[in-house]
Amino acid sequence: MKMELQRKTAFIKGFKKTVQALIKQTQELYLSDEIPWVVGYSGGKDSTAALQLVWCAISELPPEKRTKSIYVISTDTLVENPIVALWVEHSLEAMEKAAAEQNMPLSSHRLIPQVQDRFWVNLIGRGYPAPRPKFRWCTNRLKINPSNHFINNVIRETGQVILVLGTRKAESSVRAANMKKHEKTSTREKLATNASLPNSWIYTPLADWTNDDVWMYITQTKNPWGYDNKSLLSMYQGATADGECPLVVDTSTPSCGDSRFGCYVCTMVEQDKSMQAMIQNDEEKEWMLPLMELRNQGLDIKEDRKHRDFRRMSGALKLFSGRLVHGPYKQVYREKLLEYLLQAQESVQQNGPPEVKNLELIASQDLEEIRRIWVMEKHEIEDNLPKIYERVMGQPFPGKRLEDNQVFQPEDIALLKEICQQEGDEEEVHFRLIRELLHIEQQHRTMARRAGLYDAVDSALERNAFTNAQEAEEFALRRDYARAKARGEDDTTNLPLFA
Repeated sequence: MKMELQRKTAFIKGFKKTVQALIKQTQELYLSDEIPWVVGYSGGKDSTAALQLVWCAISELPPEKRTKSIYVISTDTLVENPIVALWVEHSLEAMEKAAAEQNMPLSSHRLIPQVQDRFWVNLIGRGYPAPRPKFRWCTNRLKINPSNHFINNVIRETGQVILVLGTRKAESSVRAANMKKHEKTSTREKLATNASLPNSWIYTPLADWTNDDVWMYITQTKNPWGYDNKSLLSMYQGATADGECPLVVDTSTPSCGDSRFGCYVCTMVEQDKSMQAMIQNDEEKEWMLPLMELRNQGLDIKEDRKHRDFRRMSGALKLFSGRLVHGPYKQVYREKLLEYLLQAQESVQQNGPPEVKNLELIASQDLEEIRRIWVMEKHEIEDNLPKIYERVMGQPFPGKRLEDNQVFQPEDIALLKEICQQEGDEEEVHFRLIRELLHIEQQHRTMARRAGLYDAVDSALERNAFTNAQEAEEFALRRDYARAKARGEDDTTNLPLFA
């Protein structure tokens, strides 16, 4: 027992020396040039440790030497785990206040995606199917674009930038290999090159740390912006299935470092284990159940083919292994998803704690953009979004009536649908075609020169040329078979209809 205690004491002393060496290294890098720093902060343990290390290092410098700007940026995808999102938001507010009080050259910035890039605008508005390995459309739009936009603005003003990240080689073998690769190609000591952003360098002070190193540092060192790191430890503990998150100093004891916080809508993983564990470990967090159900039932990528159009977004027909590759979500399903989302928002606001009483799962800006896409781009002249909103929320939709759509009354739409109804028209193609043609003509009616009218009409006719998926698939098979023959290809086994 005594030997074990001595070993742990020696380990802690050695780790403190490591931290002091990193603080000195960070100070030297900060003073070595005039290039501003941008620190990536997610609110998790790694980014907290990296920022804390930088803050402590700079705060030890004389005030007259703290001349170089440090920007702390955090990207809120607007579909984050609400508990984590609130934690980060309050952290950034605390940093801004503490930086002013401590005379630190640091500012905090909460970044959000542009309206057209937001998750619900693309999924419910445009009908993009939920992200999957071969169509991961979310990461760039929600996370990379906002941060890159901010960083590029700093580069335009100052010429260069140094990114400070909490990435570690111990996170994965892929991460380790990537970090080593960029370290080798760098022309500056302690900094790695950034392949995706020219005129930027990457500093990773925690590159060689383990999970346990990170936990030891943030729990043994006072948080410089006044936040309680033990609360962060508790949050990770609550997001771990067995509810345990021990502080360890050797590899024989498991840690909670594998807890992963992220978007509650993420379909790149089988389950949102962190949210599931939070609900399981604390009955006061059961208000998040509608979010988990929305993700598990509404965004089931294994069973969503039946909810998707047999045409691509452009109306094109594409085959894979002799089957049509289905495209965006159909109108009925998009409307159903919006209803589920608004119901989840109502439930969270009614049953959640005071801090989420005004939480918006979907912002009014997003609703306006979805409505515009449905009516103006998809020609869904029924304008159903305000009706869905009023039905679920029990109050009128706050947005303005679309002027371009005033000519179409509900009774007109009902009559048009009745006239166009034909046997075997499962997709209501005839109704959709006539509806689109009428709306295209309306959109061009006030133009002196109706530029683009004929192209729009041609596209509408081509997009709605097939009554059902089987008819479209047979056409696509014949088309691809004919193209293969014309190219002189003998192998047409991927076209089973003619094999």
